Amino acid sequence: MNVLKGVFTFMAVSTLVVGGVLIGGTVVAAKGIDKAGDELQKKVH
Repeated sequence: MNVLKGVFTFMAVSTLVVGGVLIGGTVVAAKGIDKAGDELQKKVH
């Protein structure tokens, strides 16, 4: 029972870490795309 609890805890922590990394990466990518879009808009106008 104790081993099972440890496995579930590890899975939960891993899921949170991976989710956090994905969300952080998405935010950074979105900011980069937004900045690139602003630069492109300046060149066009």
